[in-house]
Amino acid sequence: MSASTDTTSATAREPARTSPTRAAMWLILGLVLVADALDMIDSTVTNIAAPTIEHDLGGGESLIKWLGSAYALSMGVLLVIGGRLGDKFGQRRLFLIGMTGFTLASAVCGLSPDPALMIVARAVQGAFGALLIPQGMAIMTKTFPRDMLRKAFSLFGPLLGVATVGGPILAGFVIDADIADLSWRPVFLVNILLGTAGTVMAARLLPRTGHDASVTVDGTGAALLGVTMFGLLFGLIEGSGGGWGPVPVVSLVVGAAFFVLFARRQRTAASPLIKPSLMKNRGFTSGLIVGLLYFAVTSGLVYVMSLFMQGALHSSPGDTALGLLPLTIGIIIAAGGCMALIKKLGRTLILIGMLITLAGGGWMLALVTAHGTDLSLWDLAPAVLVTGMGMGACFGTIFDIALGGIDPDEAGSASGSLSAIQQIAAGIGSATVTTVYFHSGAPAHAMTVSLVTVLAITAACLPALFLMPRHAPAEEGEEQSA
Repeated sequence: MSASTDTTSATAREPARTSPTRAAMWLILGLVLVADALDMIDSTVTNIAAPTIEHDLGGGESLIKWLGSAYALSMGVLLVIGGRLGDKFGQRRLFLIGMTGFTLASAVCGLSPDPALMIVARAVQGAFGALLIPQGMAIMTKTFPRDMLRKAFSLFGPLLGVATVGGPILAGFVIDADIADLSWRPVFLVNILLGTAGTVMAARLLPRTGHDASVTVDGTGAALLGVTMFGLLFGLIEGSGGGWGPVPVVSLVVGAAFFVLFARRQRTAASPLIKPSLMKNRGFTSGLIVGLLYFAVTSGLVYVMSLFMQGALHSSPGDTALGLLPLTIGIIIAAGGCMALIKKLGRTLILIGMLITLAGGGWMLALVTAHGTDLSLWDLAPAVLVTGMGMGACFGTIFDIALGGIDPDEAGSASGSLSAIQQIAAGIGSATVTTVYFHSGAPAHAMTVSLVTVLAITAACLPALFLMPRHAPAEEGEEQSA
């Protein structure tokens, strides 16, 4: 009996040895790219759709603030454990659960009759997205040969960049088209078709990679982190928007208390979400802080640019999508160029990117200060493009450099932590910067204050850059050569 049980356990832990055919690998790659694209699109569509959704459902400024934040926060908190759940229960199973749940949550978003259900559905969307996204990479890493894996990874950046561009543009044109008098709802309802097709394809194509029942998942740590982030964010939003009464103050205190409990948990848990040794690494923690602040303010900036274009410049959702297109083009151009420069320039590339961001944001600030709302999207386009180029130079570079001083056995925990921080920062930024915008008076003044806030926090990141590692981790061939 005991021997049989041991054999069964070992079999469960052993990865499947049957590799997919070459044709099946391309189909699996396409499926994984579709899943990641759905996440990218749904994380950005509310940048354009938020004012229209609020006009239809009500909910005021709170709905606009939480549409993006609910998705990003639940994604960020659960992304930390999503990969480990795949190791424990099997990546194929978690991919199917994630895709199915994401599809159903998208349907609820598209059919929501009121703001409360909409925000809950967005949070559920992000939660299932956190289960879905880590599994595709893990499946490919386990089953693809090295040459195919290299080709697959080379496609992710450009195609996901297209998804980032396409999300807001798609949302803008869908809303303007008013398909079947549904206004913004098809933006989410289209996921029913894509998600159903993806689930069917996953059931037929994805190989069984095995699982390891001995893997432990720190659910307590994830819960403590979730309460921490919700408490801090809710307190900031409610306090800055409705006054610092008992509710926001208590919320901030609860968030801070749970952060202390989370930090203590990371020191005592058998399998912590973040290895304690990482928190003692000055270069990594500096990169974590810089990434949190920079991603927060730039995510918030994109959101308020959309609000300013639609609310103050009276652009349609479709025109606003095109108005933000230079930003994404700048991100793609700079990100592509930085791939060749990061080895040579290291952390200096982050400094250059932040200075370009400051130049682009300062240009926008000068335009808004001088002309107020008497601006066209064409007037803003050059400054928006420059700002996007600054973002593109920083987005991948910050975290690549942050990993430069860690040990190989810390890489998995460090990468997962940085990915989660990026999502959490998006939630914090979209909520807090829009709060600044909504409570700064007339649109021109509100945009001015928002830009000053973004520029000030970006400038505050500059000294911390010099505490980060000088270069990204060396590749395997470079390490052997050294």
